[in-house]
Amino acid sequence: MLRTLACPFPLRSACVTPTCQLLLPEIEELIKAGQYGDLREALHHLHPADVADIVHELGVKHGAIAFRFLTRDDAGSTFAYMSPEDQEAIIAELGTEDSAKLIEQMGADDRARVVDELPEAVAQRVLASLTPESRKEVQAILGYPEGSVGRIMTPDYVRLRPEWTVEQALAHIRKYGRDAETLNVVYVIDEQGKLIDDLRLRQLIFAERTSRIDDLMNRSFVTLRAEQEGVEAVRLMSRYDRTALPVVDSRGVLIGIVTHDDVADVAQQLATESMQRMGAVAALEEPYMATPHFEMFKKRGVWLAALFVGQTITIIVLGSFQRQLDKAAVLVMFLPLVISCGGNSGSQAATLVTRALGLGEVRPSDWWRIVRREFISAALLGTTLAALGWLCVEFFTLIGHAKAEDAGSRHWAQYLALSVAGSIFAVVMWGVLLGSLLPLALKKCKVDPATASSPMVATLMDASGTLIYLGMAIVVLTGVLL
Repeated sequence: MLRTLACPFPLRSACVTPTCQLLLPEIEELIKAGQYGDLREALHHLHPADVADIVHELGVKHGAIAFRFLTRDDAGSTFAYMSPEDQEAIIAELGTEDSAKLIEQMGADDRARVVDELPEAVAQRVLASLTPESRKEVQAILGYPEGSVGRIMTPDYVRLRPEWTVEQALAHIRKYGRDAETLNVVYVIDEQGKLIDDLRLRQLIFAERTSRIDDLMNRSFVTLRAEQEGVEAVRLMSRYDRTALPVVDSRGVLIGIVTHDDVADVAQQLATESMQRMGAVAALEEPYMATPHFEMFKKRGVWLAALFVGQTITIIVLGSFQRQLDKAAVLVMFLPLVISCGGNSGSQAATLVTRALGLGEVRPSDWWRIVRREFISAALLGTTLAALGWLCVEFFTLIGHAKAEDAGSRHWAQYLALSVAGSIFAVVMWGVLLGSLLPLALKKCKVDPATASSPMVATLMDASGTLIYLGMAIVVLTGVLL
């Protein structure tokens, strides 16, 4: 259940540790020599995540042999760390009945995840081979919407009653805690199964043995609902610094818990999707290397086509100023400089505000505070870049005149530098304003703010930056170059 903590990528071949690389030849030799007792012993002392890497690197045939000789507990833990592709291959090699025994050793949330990721025909056979109790747990978890808290919760936790003494509670934990997902926190329920408090194990350990559980309670706890989105579990666990959170139904009855390792999976998935969207790519449903080419084409092509259409606005703007550009072709030379300043500054602002929204540091209602803050930053950045732009124009026009046979007067260069510098300042101010407000507007409209990606901001700034630059040139250079 620490899959993503041990390895942040679903495909194991991409994250084989140095330890695994050193042990891999030795494991292969043990398999070829038939020394299966030594094989079991060697694998037993490795972390399940490392064993999963080794099984992947061994290939289907030798990997299945290594997997067969794991202890029952080791096999269940290792299987939870494997990619869906490797899990399917192992199930095919072991057969449905043996695979069902293997999956029985996993936690209920991991069993549900495995069944959900398997092809439907295989999943049905495995599900039918589970014990009635395990099958009921898996079906209950799979009954919740995809991406919800219910999909990642587990029913394996320790329940206590308020009237018990600490001695009775500790005896209960020793008897039933072995199969619990975590023992850091235990949960106190009433006669109807409603959650009335959660207690840390250390509170019980240091309490008097004759004390009652209700004497230790403060009835202050945080809960989740099964139908809530997984992102809410990420937010609450981070906010309250918990390793586990209880999940209750509409009546307050405790139906499961969510642990930090499963929430880490959700957090990683959300971060990955946001990063993909910020790169103008629709979120991938499968790992990068496992995504079919046509699927990748659809995920990327739709956005690129939309941005392509957006860029046609720039063509329209340039066409509108064709007469001025014919008179002063030098304006074209500095056009990329101006619009890149706007695109870069806008992308920076969009990234900062999007991340702040994701962390809960700001809300759409804070737009005026954000504008005031970004206005100061934009003014400082715009002034600096405008000064650099002035120097850039002076430098290149000076070089151009030095190379010309008839240099003539350079009085127009000062006006050109003023036009470029003023345009850069205006474009940076506008880019920062656009980049900071666009994520807020999208959030207000219930759209992922990450959609305000760098390519989108850059595309918008290409057209608006060109308009600002050429408009400034007409104002400053009319009667000089135009």
